[in-house]
Amino acid sequence: MTHLWVRAEQRPNEERVGLTPDGAAALVEAGMRVTVEESSVRAIPIDGYRAAGCEIAAENSWPDAPRDAIVFGLKELPEDGTPLVHRHIMFGHAYKGQPAGRELLRRFNAGGGTLYDLEYLVDEAGRRVAAFGYWAGFAGAAVALKCWAAQQRGEIAGPVRQYPGKDALLDELKAELDAIGAARPRALVIGALGRVGTGAADLCDIMGVAVTKWDIAETAHGGPFPEVLEHEIFLNCILARPGCPVFVPADAVSAPRKLTVIGDIACDPSSDFSPVKVYDRVTDWDAPALRVAENPPLDVTAIDNLPSMLPVESSIDYAGQLLPSLMTLDALGDGVWGRARAEYDRHIATIRQEA
Repeated sequence: MTHLWVRAEQRPNEERVGLTPDGAAALVEAGMRVTVEESSVRAIPIDGYRAAGCEIAAENSWPDAPRDAIVFGLKELPEDGTPLVHRHIMFGHAYKGQPAGRELLRRFNAGGGTLYDLEYLVDEAGRRVAAFGYWAGFAGAAVALKCWAAQQRGEIAGPVRQYPGKDALLDELKAELDAIGAARPRALVIGALGRVGTGAADLCDIMGVAVTKWDIAETAHGGPFPEVLEHEIFLNCILARPGCPVFVPADAVSAPRKLTVIGDIACDPSSDFSPVKVYDRVTDWDAPALRVAENPPLDVTAIDNLPSMLPVESSIDYAGQLLPSLMTLDALGDGVWGRARAEYDRHIATIRQEA
């Protein structure tokens, strides 16, 4: 019997989950054993999982799960160096040369476990079967506007938080922008036809922000892209990957520009392929803006778990997309799981070569 173990998230400000009680009930009905850890922060209460027929385990007890259990979480594991013996489903952020990712792969190599990276669960056409993109874009655009609003007050953006729903976020943001009494900024969204870009553009539209929408057609020439500097806000919604153009070069900080806020929603600054070259580290909920230039200011916001600002909407959306793939977990060697395993094998081979 396939055993799926849904772990509690251990990262601060992370309340999302990749499986809802309704989805868990479907898996149990299909004959799967499902264990869900208790969680002090998860946005969806444990009672629904218990009613769905799941076994309930103590919070953060996954290291002691049976060896044949498939441990399912979203964000990173504690960086304690311990070997990883289980099969894990998670966002590993380990395949683009990230230093922490290389260490994660070494832990899998040491323990004999396997990573099925959620970013690399793709269909036969190479398209991801599930993504948090829409709500990442929605929340990322909101944070960028908060950074812009803080600049108008002569400040740098303060902490951001979770919201019980999107209406609470929209009401707060509208009041903040209206209080400034200035015309709304203009935003350029690159990747506007994708999930992330659609969410970012939708948020801007709701807030009355004029949006220039670019996608492959507008960026195919490879750059440079002076239009980026002509908008007050730039929202990058393109994942870093080989061949990705540079949208904001390092010398943009000293160039004449109207640009004062970069929302790097794709958020992969440690990758060699990052299209935004004016910063080198992510920002966080306590300090969402990194100031990289003055006169005029240029702030970068790059939070790597943006959908958790809206944990209920983003969890329900993502879990619904992922459930059909979870229903096929008994065939880990085939389909989306087989492709994810092949990607893991390709990257773990480089770790073994180091050894």
